[in-house]
Amino acid sequence: MHKTQSGDRRFSALTQLIVFFKPYKSRMLLAFLVLIIAAGATLTLPIAIKLIIDQGYLLQQPELINQYFILLIAIVAVMAVFSAARFYLVMWLGERIVADIRSKLYQHILKMEPAFFETTRTGEILSRLTTDTTLVQSVVGAGISVTLRCSFLLTGSLVMLSVTNLQLTGLILIIVPLVILPLIIFGRKIRRLSKKNQDCIAESSAIAGETFNAIQMLQSYLLEDFYSQRFNASVENAFNTARKRLTARALLAAFAIFIVFSAMMAIVWLGAQWVLAGKMTLGELSQFLIYAIMVATNSAALSEVWGDIQRAAGAMERILELLKSQPEIVSPRHPQLILLSKLEAIHFKHVFFNYPSRPEQHALHNFSLNIAPGETIALVGPSGAGKSTVFQLLLRFYEIQQGNITLGGIDITQSDIKQLRQACAIVPQETSIFAASVMENIRYGKPDASDDEIRTAAKAAAADEFIQRLPEGYDTSLGERGIRLSGGQRQRIAIARAMLKNAPVLLLDEATSSLDAESEKLVQDALQHLMQNRTTLVIAHRLATVLRADRIVVMNHGEIVAIGNHQELLEQKGLYARLAALQFGEIH
Repeated sequence: MHKTQSGDRRFSALTQLIVFFKPYKSRMLLAFLVLIIAAGATLTLPIAIKLIIDQGYLLQQPELINQYFILLIAIVAVMAVFSAARFYLVMWLGERIVADIRSKLYQHILKMEPAFFETTRTGEILSRLTTDTTLVQSVVGAGISVTLRCSFLLTGSLVMLSVTNLQLTGLILIIVPLVILPLIIFGRKIRRLSKKNQDCIAESSAIAGETFNAIQMLQSYLLEDFYSQRFNASVENAFNTARKRLTARALLAAFAIFIVFSAMMAIVWLGAQWVLAGKMTLGELSQFLIYAIMVATNSAALSEVWGDIQRAAGAMERILELLKSQPEIVSPRHPQLILLSKLEAIHFKHVFFNYPSRPEQHALHNFSLNIAPGETIALVGPSGAGKSTVFQLLLRFYEIQQGNITLGGIDITQSDIKQLRQACAIVPQETSIFAASVMENIRYGKPDASDDEIRTAAKAAAADEFIQRLPEGYDTSLGERGIRLSGGQRQRIAIARAMLKNAPVLLLDEATSSLDAESEKLVQDALQHLMQNRTTLVIAHRLATVLRADRIVVMNHGEIVAIGNHQELLEQKGLYARLAALQFGEIH
């Protein structure tokens, strides 16, 4: 019973598509009218053929034959025009709706907080965004087209059969349950196998995505064979599941074809006996047989498309799983305004925070820090001390468990998330470069920036010189993940973005760590200029950064262990003094 309910829930996933159809009601209505005309023309053909046989050939009236043939050609012309129009309208709807689903799914995923991506692999998401939506497209487009056409023709053919000969129609109606029952039984199995097959394909995509993103590490550790075996195992698993699904579909098709066409042969034999006995005319038998063939072919087509519907149901269920996952971090209905034009103070008050993936381990423990407007704070500490966590919480990528964080006196949970993040410019240690031109990569800092503003930001970040040396200058494509740039060049692109954004709060995750000495001097000077009249938080790994800070905050295990300037902290001979000796090369 539980399995049946689960299967029903999976199939009901397809009913969620109605929401996507609603904006296109007028086009759906037009497609429906065109479908009725096309189906009506098709159902009229056997009547015209009956008239040609009974009133033309059998009565030897050539003029009637010519008239009925002209009628037949007119019917065929109507059928051709409106069938083509029906195909175009329905397929257009399918393409449009799947495009809407992809857009909605992508926009929805972009709103999810980082915690979501800790538990959901990128390859899995991409599989649902591409492969699953393609499966849905096969049903929403061609599937719906075939289903509607075949359903109309099947229903119309059965009605016309009963009008032509009620007794023979009774035989056909006995066959219908014999076809529908295996459709239901095999359909559920196909749906389960389809979802499992898509999960296996997603697993393969996830493995491929991980390996391609770390190809140099993989090759340097000679892991090609290991990952090839892993990927092959995943592909074989997907193939075996697909083979089982295809076997079920093949058995379903064989059963449906055997039942339907066996019944057809029986009807032909019985109809021939009735013609010989004078119970029906040859034209009526011809009309009946054509309608019976329509019933058979449309039943077979529906059994085929039913398998596709089962696959799409499994795919749509996976898509809905993503759409139903809601971000936990959202803006309040009536957010308080953060003034971007004004320099504001930042306060962390008794903040306690654990990452969702590590709930037993404190990332920040009773963390309190007051940062004055325009002050530069350097965060120093060993790896895992919680320095990057401070940035992530200020940007509200995660929700704290206890305490509060304010910007300009406003609790960030009461502010608009977009406005909060607009107030902050970040230069991360691992720079994200997109497969676009240099100009576009810098423009991400301020999407409406002019080309001149972008060049000014690049010069300030000491990036203009190397950009000018690129084959096409600012129009040079940087390749996926900026593979054509060195680490230092990527970092200068990130600094140019932050300069272009011109936000009142600056977050620097050691923005010069990948630069050579000459570039570092240029960028340090540029950053010094950028940090003026801004509230700045710096994760410091170099002595030059530490010395320029107004205050140094020493962190360990998510707690503040000391605050002061460089000389004061050295004199305390605590953790900072040890870090200074090891990390900064400070001798004392």
